[in-house]
Amino acid sequence: MVKYDYTDVKNIYIICGKTDMRKGIDGLATLIQDSFELDPYGDSIFLFAGWKKDRYKCLYFDGNGFAMLYKRLDNGKLQWPKDEQAVRNLSQQELRWLLEGLSIQQPKAIQPSLKGAF
Repeated sequence: MVKYDYTDVKNIYIICGKTDMRKGIDGLATLIQDSFELDPYGDSIFLFAGWKKDRYKCLYFDGNGFAMLYKRLDNGKLQWPKDEQAVRNLSQQELRWLLEGLSIQQPKAIQPSLKGAF
């Protein structure tokens, strides 16, 4: 079994709304390229969910081919953003929240500080 560490990936994109989960690697890569004008061959992870929000697909190009992860949750649902036709770039923290069943927007979480003037 091969385990990959995706924590160093440059971009994590979530395709909001519903995606036809019957699509395979080629269909999802075409969707990324044509509908969202993103590069499926870049250093990026792309996340997709269907109607039920209890499963998702993850697509990643590792330099010599595409890898696709398909996960079905046994218990619970993801709080997937509903903005149809939208894509968002997530932080590692937002990805953890999403995959733990939380909203990617946590208003009570302490936000990173911006440089301020003293």
